[in-house]
Order: sequence, then C-alpha cells, then structure tokens
Amino acid sequence: MVVSYCKIYLRANWVQSLKEKRMIIRSLIGKVKNHYNISICEVENQNLHKSIVMGFSICGNDAVLINKIVQEVVDYIEESTDAYIENIEMDTINV
Repeated sequence: MVVSYCKIYLRANWVQSLKEKRMIIRSLIGKVKNHYNISICEVENQNLHKSIVMGFSICGNDAVLINKIVQEVVDYIEESTDAYIENIEMDTINV
C-alpha cells in the first residue's frame, strides 16, 4: 500500500477576517472533495486570516498513480482560488 500526503501553504492578502477566510476554505474543500476522493482539511494557522495551510492524503496500490493524483489536486487547488501558493510539502510512503 502506498500513502501520499501533501501540505499546501497559500497566501490570501485580500482576506480581511477569519470569517472570510473560513468561507474560502469551506468552498475550496467542498470543490476538491467533490472532484477527488481524498481527505482534506485546514491543518495550520487557523487563527491567521491571510495564511491558509491545507493538508490532504491519498492511499492506493500504485505509487505513480498516487503521485499523479497529488499533482492534479495541487493544480486544481491553484486553479480554484485567487490565493497564491507559497510552498508545497509532499511525501509518499510505502506501507
């Protein structure tokens, strides 16, 4: 079994409140979950309104396919929001 996880650091400079940030995150998580069968949530910086850190994970049998899906999800997130990506951390583990 192969498990891949990714943490995406996004910056949204136009966001003025935590309420606005949470609306953006809920929308983004809903879009990603509807398009891909993955686990995704906000994992850090919940109290900083301009910083969004989201993490997601995928498991399967084929490492090449899993890594392809991870890259597709990252591209989809980048297309689905006006926030820009500051950093991406990803890793794949064979279990």
